[in-house]
Amino acid sequence: MKRIAVFLLIALLPITAFAQNQKLAPKSSFKAEFFANLDEVQKKITDLAVATPAEKFSWRPAEGVRSVSEVYMHIAGGNYFLGTFLDVKPPAAMPQEIEKIGDKQKVLDELKKSFDHLRGIAKNMSDADLEKSVTMFGQSTTHRGVYSTILNHLHEHLGQSIAYARMNGIVPPWSK
Repeated sequence: MKRIAVFLLIALLPITAFAQNQKLAPKSSFKAEFFANLDEVQKKITDLAVATPAEKFSWRPAEGVRSVSEVYMHIAGGNYFLGTFLDVKPPAAMPQEIEKIGDKQKVLDELKKSFDHLRGIAKNMSDADLEKSVTMFGQSTTHRGVYSTILNHLHEHLGQSIAYARMNGIVPPWSK
């Protein structure tokens, strides 16, 4: 009996220690997770745009479909537009016809500005703000839902940009 008790004590000790560490370990916050995800997707979008030759920015897979630059400018426009659901207006300096920007350097500059705009919005979010209700595209959600939609939008168009790049023989830099 004494052996069984000692065995159980030894067997359960790591589980107990793990449980105690879980209580003490800091929990990741939505804000930290959002910024980590935003950093990663921004880097990939930017790195891919940089790796794409300027002459490919006007390439489109078919008539009536967004060109490479139009996709990047749609991303930038989305970064500005989706922030409006968080009661933040786009900057006054935002170009009116943003998707018509085709010059590679101007595209890169506007992408950076739009990501900086998103970061400026998100750095001020509090846990309480995340639970605020909002209507987005006719649906009830929360500010957290808006932030999730922002990330979904970015990843959707990162995937589109990867497909465009691959169709043009461009290997995404992180894949090399």
